[in-house]
Amino acid sequence: MIIYVDTLDHEALAPYARLTERALANGDADGRPLFIAESPKVINVAVDAGYVPVSMLCEERHITGDAAGIIARFPDMPVYTGAPQLLERLTGYRLTRGVLCAMRRPEALPLDDVCRGARRVAVLDGVCDTTNIGSIFRSAAALGIDAILLTPGTCDPLNRRAVRVSMGTVFLVPWTRLPEGDWQEALRLLGFKTVAMALRDDSVAIDGPELAAEPRLAIILGTEGDGLARCVIAGADYVARIPMAHGVDSLNVGAAAAVAFWQLRVPEKNED
Repeated sequence: MIIYVDTLDHEALAPYARLTERALANGDADGRPLFIAESPKVINVAVDAGYVPVSMLCEERHITGDAAGIIARFPDMPVYTGAPQLLERLTGYRLTRGVLCAMRRPEALPLDDVCRGARRVAVLDGVCDTTNIGSIFRSAAALGIDAILLTPGTCDPLNRRAVRVSMGTVFLVPWTRLPEGDWQEALRLLGFKTVAMALRDDSVAIDGPELAAEPRLAIILGTEGDGLARCVIAGADYVARIPMAHGVDSLNVGAAAAVAFWQLRVPEKNED
């Protein structure tokens, strides 16, 4: 259902132009919690993963171009379009690959369901940069992490920038929020040992046999500036450190996650 707009005041355009990320998560005028996905590739990944589109905003040329397949799958979905200059004013920048899609935000998954059958999970504790969140999800999907668990202080993976940076992998890796309080104990009750990634002299080698031998391991990564809190490190079963050279003391959390995910992956049966 194609709808041409010629004014920025159209109420249906609020999710794209006037609602903050928090407001989107809390619900639109109809009470539906939403998030925004950008680009046909990312939107298709979301749809294939079961996410439900509510509406689309795109440049007119994409209606019969890159967005045509999505529109064909949801013929009753409102598709808003207008002059390129109007859309650029509406969003404040040229549309990413010409297409935005408002999608329904799913209900949070239970921790038990997310961790069922998982052997390697990542715990993001206080990670609040959306670019890093997207990067970590992309590495997790590529390197075989089974799930991502977020402490209450970690930012939203369905933030528009996080979704874009992840290239849609936030829709592929199961994730949920950890409970308030002693979430490390909650993980132990599910059968996980925890390893805190931290700059400590008493840490074990990240490529050591004891970590590789753990059947279920939760890899804890901390906030970009201060790293993990002392209480989190003290409560972990292991503390591991990535060796550094040339006087470099640490990696960005997104880069550190990729290294840790690769090194701590579940060994293939044919690996030595």
